[in-house]
Amino acid sequence: MKVIAVYSTKGGAGKTSAAVNLASEASKSGAVLLWDLDAQGASTYLAGVKPKLKGGVAKLLKGSNSISDVARKSAFPRADGSHRIDVVPADDSYRELELMLDAAKGSRRRLQKVLKDASGTYDTVILDCPPGASLVAENAVRSADVIVTPVPPAALSLRSLEQVRDIVADSAKPAPILAFLSMVDRRKLTHRRAVEDLPAEHSEIVDVVVPASVVVERMGAERAPVAAFAPRHQVTEAYTQLWKLVAQHA
Repeated sequence: MKVIAVYSTKGGAGKTSAAVNLASEASKSGAVLLWDLDAQGASTYLAGVKPKLKGGVAKLLKGSNSISDVARKSAFPRADGSHRIDVVPADDSYRELELMLDAAKGSRRRLQKVLKDASGTYDTVILDCPPGASLVAENAVRSADVIVTPVPPAALSLRSLEQVRDIVADSAKPAPILAFLSMVDRRKLTHRRAVEDLPAEHSEIVDVVVPASVVVERMGAERAPVAAFAPRHQVTEAYTQLWKLVAQHA
């Protein structure tokens, strides 16, 4: 079972879009669990799942509930030959998740322990992490085989990449970081230069560019990954390419 944490300390970087589209790509080769760890519940909404976690997140962390007790089938349309995508939804109880983890025994590895229940049921787990540097994010990073980080072409986003690098480095066994340029508008000179220069300047940034596009915004209306309604779009192609790199590193 591969565990992929989609994480950025900066909000609005394209994290949830990446998590949902990577889940779609992963489902072509096996069963997928998408765990929405962000209290805003964007992945939960896109998956067409009710924002209600049976017993709340506390029971999941304490082991009273297992992943199989709370995971729900997503409403994502399946491509030919794709496998199911299940979702652990975010609900109001996630507002207290940080405090719950802080109070739990082995607080930095609690998610890792919970995820053991998913082994054998799922081939891939995608963690849609909350933005910021938090105990929740640290748990996700310690649980992951690969960290995927969206990087919009802006100075603050590069600062976010540095913060992700520092958090990952603090793990006992740091997972590889695969960063990619997101929300790129090639009409802008600064964005074109970022595409040309940043992969050479930062070893974590791979040669994958997800363009700024209305098709990504349509995900909210369609409540589906881009591949479901625009299979030949360059955004879909970019996420297909990104997933191939992720799978190689996991």
